[in-house]
Amino acid sequence: MRRLYKNCGILQSTDEGFAFVENGFLGTDGAFIDYIGAAAPAEPYDEERDMSGTMLIPGLVNAHTHTPMTLLRGVGSDLPLQSWLFDTVFPIEDRLTPAMIRAGSELALLEMISTGTTSFSDMYMEPGETVEAVLASGMKANICRPVQCFDPAEPVEENQRVIEALALYDRYNGAGDGRVRIDFCVHAEYTCTAPVARYTAGLVRERGGNLHIHLSETKSEHDECVRKYGVTPARWFADLGAFDSRAFAAHCVWVTPDDMAVMKRHGVSAVHCPSSNMKLGSGFAPVQQMLELGLNVALGTDGAASNNNLNMLEELHLASLIHNGISGDPTVMRPADTIRMATVNGARLQGREDTGELRTGRRADFAALSLTAPHMCPCLDPLALVAYSAQGSDVVMTVADGQILYDHGRFLTLDRDRVLADAESAVRELYRV
Repeated sequence: MRRLYKNCGILQSTDEGFAFVENGFLGTDGAFIDYIGAAAPAEPYDEERDMSGTMLIPGLVNAHTHTPMTLLRGVGSDLPLQSWLFDTVFPIEDRLTPAMIRAGSELALLEMISTGTTSFSDMYMEPGETVEAVLASGMKANICRPVQCFDPAEPVEENQRVIEALALYDRYNGAGDGRVRIDFCVHAEYTCTAPVARYTAGLVRERGGNLHIHLSETKSEHDECVRKYGVTPARWFADLGAFDSRAFAAHCVWVTPDDMAVMKRHGVSAVHCPSSNMKLGSGFAPVQQMLELGLNVALGTDGAASNNNLNMLEELHLASLIHNGISGDPTVMRPADTIRMATVNGARLQGREDTGELRTGRRADFAALSLTAPHMCPCLDPLALVAYSAQGSDVVMTVADGQILYDHGRFLTLDRDRVLADAESAVRELYRV
């Protein structure tokens, strides 16, 4: 179907950055954008949608999250990461069933779709449940089964998580006309032995895809790696061949200048997760230095247990503010930078070169923000409005591959009431309340 969205502001991407089209027109032909302009196109479309009072922005890309953890929202608040993870989260996760994971994933999809996210990168157990939810939802996702190993004597070929990761790749990579891509994952240096990490890195080289990791999230993690191995986590991964293929690293709070140079040399992308890093007291990633070095930096929410939401506009907002405050320089992070981090940089990290921007020929992945709320008026600087004013609740429409997933409070691909009921049932069973 060819559909025309008319009378809307459009945050169009250009080679120089962004251009704002006021009261413009955006046309889609199936999954792709085929027209953007200030004047109506000459040829007719099958359907026209009047989008007066809205601004179209590229679909947001959540580059690091754990979707089923919506069921753990609020668990372990006010704890440092190691205690939060090992003493609180892992014991609850041991009780999760595939049905619970499906329920938590679908709840996450509702939240992301209604706040403008069109694609996400996810790592969690029982990932097939999340894949099936994504296929039904119309979203895009890069999904992986995290590999861990705590037994130095375990043969790498017998690691059950590695076996599951391979099976996931073989079954689902490219599913949904490419909407689902399967990545590989080593959870972190501190949760995996070197032989298993090296073996997993080899699988990425053989099969393709990305390697998704946690990297230098906390000072204790970073320093303990140096104590054990004499190298930083980034060097540890690089020495094992993990960066010899496409890779991206979440958090990167404590990476050193040498670490960043290693990442740049190998083309490793970084994912900035400001809410999670502040909530867990992990610190502030050196994003300014990464951008100056030319690293591809994207944004992620992390899981709902360490955030506690999956609202990418909030991450964009925080990333736009905190680094200016830390540096004492209001020019460090510009709205254009953080908007790219939340959109096209995330798409590139996922290996999706045909999306993340509103341009003709790109995938029709976008969100519509209402400009009618008091805090969104006036629209004197569209980039600043998106970075500093917009809220997740301002999203009135979300479109992926030209399909409308969310339209003014209505979910068109997921049954909201059923998803919420399933989530409530899963929570009752999980916590026996």
